[in-house]
Amino acid sequence: MAADSSSQSQIGAHVEVTSPVHHMRGSLFPARIVAASADGTRFTVEYDKVKTKLYRKVTGHSSVRDEVHVALIRPSPPREEGFAGFKVDDGVDAFLAGGWWEGVVTEELDDARFEVFFQVVRQRFEFEAEELRIHREWVKGAWVPPIREEEKDVPNTKEKKAQLKEEIRKGTDVEVSNDEDGFQGSWFAATVVQVVGNAKFLVRYKSLKTDDGKEFLTEEIDAEHLRPCPPETFMVDCYSLNDPVDAYWNEGWWEGKICKVLHGGRYRVYFEGTDDKMVFDHSDLRPRQVWIDGTWVMASQALTQ
Repeated sequence: MAADSSSQSQIGAHVEVTSPVHHMRGSLFPARIVAASADGTRFTVEYDKVKTKLYRKVTGHSSVRDEVHVALIRPSPPREEGFAGFKVDDGVDAFLAGGWWEGVVTEELDDARFEVFFQVVRQRFEFEAEELRIHREWVKGAWVPPIREEEKDVPNTKEKKAQLKEEIRKGTDVEVSNDEDGFQGSWFAATVVQVVGNAKFLVRYKSLKTDDGKEFLTEEIDAEHLRPCPPETFMVDCYSLNDPVDAYWNEGWWEGKICKVLHGGRYRVYFEGTDDKMVFDHSDLRPRQVWIDGTWVMASQALTQ
């Protein structure tokens, strides 16, 4: 999430800020940077009044300003005027209560209106086309998928599920994500033991065991929470501040960012999904890779070439 260009984090820059608060996961609120810490890892941002009212209701805080870690900030994406070609299963952001909330289009309605499902609250709401935008991630100074591409060329969620089902078969080694509170941003190694209908897979974890500890846990997983195992990579040089990494902890890999470089090949890592910080040895980290349209791309280099 962090803005990698210094111009994106200058005083006065317009940005979007995500929230570590559990009930506001998947939300991005427009803000303006008004101050920065000396080391450039924290910023004071100012929200609009709508966001302030909602934040007060959820957290009890009433200030229009907030100090946030750089990992929670990204630049404001350019507006895409006139695009209304959303389809069922498209990942979108919907503008609601002063912010953008991540969801999935579940139905196309009349008069350019769409029904959107929000996983975090497990509810559906209707929106007009101008209240929606294609959901994108900010990866190393570029938007994923890129805004410059024609939207018709961006595969939707249903097409991605079909592609994944063709690539992953019984016996395939995979990694499985978990959206439960306290596990956001984690990936656990597993093996597919059966391909189930409707883009679902039965997997057996390699490190997680049943409650009695006698055998490895078996679980049915949908395609959205499963990916192939990334190719093995080695980081010979030292990591730098804000480098995206995966840290091995508690039997799994957890997505984070380097927030401080320590002595002796050790690093403090910030985890956006859980809003935690922990110290790791170099050997317990790997460069983060992202799975984009059937291809592994280094998160630190995605779409910058």
